[in-house]
Amino acid sequence: MLCNRSIMPRNNTVPTFVKWAGGKTQLLDQFKKFFPKKFNGYLEPFVGSGAVFFYIKRKYNPKKVIISDNNEDLINTYIVVRDNLEELIKLLKVHKRNHCKEYYYKIREIDVNELSDVEKAARFLYLNKTCYNGLYRVNSKGKFNVPFGRYKNPNIVNEENLRKAHKLLQGVTIKLQSFEKVLEDAESGDFIYFDPPYYPLSKTANFTSYTKDAFLDDEQRKLAEVYRKLDERGCLLMLSNSDTEFIKNLYSYDGLKIHKVKARRAINSKADKRGAINELVILNYENYSLTI
Repeated sequence: MLCNRSIMPRNNTVPTFVKWAGGKTQLLDQFKKFFPKKFNGYLEPFVGSGAVFFYIKRKYNPKKVIISDNNEDLINTYIVVRDNLEELIKLLKVHKRNHCKEYYYKIREIDVNELSDVEKAARFLYLNKTCYNGLYRVNSKGKFNVPFGRYKNPNIVNEENLRKAHKLLQGVTIKLQSFEKVLEDAESGDFIYFDPPYYPLSKTANFTSYTKDAFLDDEQRKLAEVYRKLDERGCLLMLSNSDTEFIKNLYSYDGLKIHKVKARRAINSKADKRGAINELVILNYENYSLTI
């Protein structure tokens, strides 16, 4: 059964509960015209902060929703928000009471293997809200290594957003897996949004360490192959990436439409390099609202 657009509340904010490099909250107003008018299930293999997922879930409420990522901390946190919210909020309040620089590094150094899933989620969210720039960065051993962020009043316990997210996550399938596994779940008529780590604009602009594995040329080619297979299957596909010749060449075949949106670049070592830049949105379907 196809999902149709439903009446959306006037407040179009989405209850994202993690800071995430490349999060799409800022782009939702530009993205609305790209979403298909009708589709069956919804799948998002690089869920990240979940801005697009939360928007789609609230507006369309498809019966089948599968979100996934290969970041273990992130996926565990989504599951805990869905299934064990009250205990999570209690632990976050403990982190808030004790928050200071020394406490931050103490929590960062904890061996996560000794923690329960709820404790892992609380630690992840605490570090996410109090680390420098909200980065998720790990070293070659997969150990979180972002320094302390100097915030006056970090929003460690965003109880309102967490409760909204908890409700929207009910009935949602959440998986820890690599993006190519979407091929096992996607069916003709499903809408799939891809938001991978972006291909770097330059050799010095590489920021792909959301897990300990990089996401560069070979991974981008593999993603393009998955995109093509899903296209042939009859899925509705939307993909975001950087505005580079490499990416445009990967998706320069008949039936695809490449559009540009403006995004704010927040993470750059040089202040004069921050600001609005072009990003690509690649579709395999015709959306008549684009002509408006």
